Amino acid sequence: MFSMSKLQSGNGVQWKDSRSQRGTVESLAEHESSSLGSDPELNGVTNTEIQTDKYGFIGGAQQSAGENADIPPDVLRQREAKWLDMLNSWDKWMAKKHKKVKLRCQKGIPPSLRGRAWLYLSGGKVKKEQNQGKFQELDSQPGDPKWLDVIEKDLHRQFPFHEMFVARGGHGQQDLFRVLKAYTLHRPEEGYCQAQAPIAAVLLMHMPAEDAFWGLVQICEKYLPGYYSAGLEAIQLDGEILFALLKRVSPVAHRHLKKYKIDPILYMTEWFMCAFSRTLPWVSVLRVWDMFFCEGVKIIFRVGLVLLKCMLGSQEKLKACQGQYETMELLRSIEPQYMQEAFLVQEVIELAVSERDIEKEHLSQLRRWKETHGELHCKSPPRMHGAKAIMAAEPPSRQDLKQNPTIIVEVPQTTESKTEKGKKTKKIKDTKNTSPPPNPYLLPSDPPLPSDNLSPSESQHLQKDTPLQGSNQSLSSADHDTYL
Repeated sequence: MFSMSKLQSGNGVQWKDSRSQRGTVESLAEHESSSLGSDPELNGVTNTEIQTDKYGFIGGAQQSAGENADIPPDVLRQREAKWLDMLNSWDKWMAKKHKKVKLRCQKGIPPSLRGRAWLYLSGGKVKKEQNQGKFQELDSQPGDPKWLDVIEKDLHRQFPFHEMFVARGGHGQQDLFRVLKAYTLHRPEEGYCQAQAPIAAVLLMHMPAEDAFWGLVQICEKYLPGYYSAGLEAIQLDGEILFALLKRVSPVAHRHLKKYKIDPILYMTEWFMCAFSRTLPWVSVLRVWDMFFCEGVKIIFRVGLVLLKCMLGSQEKLKACQGQYETMELLRSIEPQYMQEAFLVQEVIELAVSERDIEKEHLSQLRRWKETHGELHCKSPPRMHGAKAIMAAEPPSRQDLKQNPTIIVEVPQTTESKTEKGKKTKKIKDTKNTSPPPNPYLLPSDPPLPSDNLSPSESQHLQKDTPLQGSNQSLSSADHDTYL
């Protein structure tokens, strides 16, 4: 964790890392190097045999320590097959089997399909299809220099220990710049807020720039409307909602925070505006985001309530933080066991806080706000509580939901199939040799596929009845592309 200080550039609250910020940001146009490798300045990290964890982190607090057991390959393959089936009939699943979709999000989306699933859950896929060429149009425009300068200064602060963003001016930082610039052109009245940068960076770790842009649009406009507008009224309102809900969830923690007059905005701003992406261990971040895209902002509230309850929910724990400063220090350094994936996810699922509870408290806090502050300056669109609400508000067409492969392999024609122009050839069946042709895509080191030595009827039966028996590995990125 790190301390926050308010700055006046950009919209509302901005953060300065208490860690030293190394160097200055150079112009992105001067760099064409990859995110790792040719750039000599790797955000203060020496470029000598960099080892990453499975999420791409080369160090820092969010690097995986490997304490979480991997999902067995056969279980992962089953989950991938189920998710592929859902994505192919997304509208039917959302209309008739939403509870099943929700349960599968709670179990965790398979890494190979996480980016695609997030885009479908958020409605970003539909937005992208309905606005073909919009991102390219925004990307080609120069942008407002007022925002470009602020964005460029923030680039190297976003996950500086992740391989995508470690290189100054690398492709990761370039794409982050493109996405954030495009959003300022898409919503010029809102502009840029520093908390949008980590949100966009997480999306870019899982999908291309255009998809990440539409994912960011959906988060800013549907999931967390008003969070990134000037004045931060929406986040202040949600802080009061969180505090009111805490009274029911943990009266002890509520009394303590009230006793020392610790305003919610002091401890929950970064949690909510960055959707815990800068707070939790990375594996926990991904699980929280899986549920957040499905169920909406109530997941963010639940995570905040669980952490407050765990850290301040008993008299024994409060003995060590008798004062405002001590309490804030405690909330800046959440104990690791409370952020551990299995514990946190289970607590979040079991916590009985619904969207109805949040909306009821929202109306109550809105009345209080008008009594003390007057009318809201920024009129935000209504908040959508998750994927089902978003789809119901803007029903998509089947064409909008159609999956478009980004990797297409064309099978070359064999010499037997080529004929001279204008001539017809007669097909001759060879009853003696009916084995299929060898796989032209096998690498020399690859073992032969099971179907290579089978008769056509056996091969057809294997493909029909046991589509996943051919490999112990998860679905490859060549078949179902991944951006991890």
